[in-house]
Amino acid sequence: MNLSQSLGLRFAALPGTVRAAFWITCTGVTFTGMVSIARTLSPELHVFVVVFFRSLFGLVFLAPIILRRGAAGLRTTRRPLFMLRGVTAWLSLVGYFFAAQHIPLADIAAIGFTRPMFACVAAILFLGEITRARRWSAIAIGIVGGLIVVRPGFAELNVGTLFAVGAVSMTVCNTIFIKSLSFTEDPDRIAIYQGLCVTPLALVAALFVWTTPSLEQFGWLVLMGALGTATQRALARAYHATDATVVTVLDFLRLPIAALFGLVLFAEWPVIWVWIGGAVIVVSSIMLTRKEAAETKKVGKTGA
Repeated sequence: MNLSQSLGLRFAALPGTVRAAFWITCTGVTFTGMVSIARTLSPELHVFVVVFFRSLFGLVFLAPIILRRGAAGLRTTRRPLFMLRGVTAWLSLVGYFFAAQHIPLADIAAIGFTRPMFACVAAILFLGEITRARRWSAIAIGIVGGLIVVRPGFAELNVGTLFAVGAVSMTVCNTIFIKSLSFTEDPDRIAIYQGLCVTPLALVAALFVWTTPSLEQFGWLVLMGALGTATQRALARAYHATDATVVTVLDFLRLPIAALFGLVLFAEWPVIWVWIGGAVIVVSSIMLTRKEAAETKKVGKTGA
């Protein structure tokens, strides 16, 4: 057994919530990096064009998996749900990329924290997940942290805020679709079908505002595709590892990551409220991770 196989087995033996926390941290880095590139390119390229190339190159990076699996690897009885998820995924990307043109990255992340209560309720109602007091408590603490961050920015609403809220609503739909699909589909198939569904839709929209990217812009778009693919694969693995309600709370870890990207890349110095709210959010995520991990070990020992 080589080193990578040994590490893979050790990672697989970790509690589901711990594995989900790792994958969510990865998505925080890759997604924020992708949005940062979209913001950098937006003065020259329309968002529709950026979304198309992000989807196209993301699909290119998935090509080796598609070729390795062949037609059999794409067989599914849930194509309608995959297509519906493709529409919401496209709308979500468009919303986030438009929002990035108008408001700081940390604000986008903070606004994203309005979705946990809706996602949690939807997961319980439509997915039949078990609700526990600790999950509600962690979600409540996380929402408080998000409100602490967002409060200063709500004094003056702008179009960026509206786009971010719209993107969040589509992300909530995506959350439920991904978790539902994860019951019968593996993470790679979920990521592949997103590319197959989003790319044609994005092309149609892009043709109305088409601008051919320069060679340098193509390079950034290729990187966007890689980051987008990594985000989808990591997110699918997070939902595969544990319940959607748990992943939703762990998603609060994206805030400090987004604040750091904004500071380093765009000189967006976060106000004190970002750090206070971020601290509250991280505490809620750590609290949930530790309690869920302890519960998993307890169940494993008792055989329940």
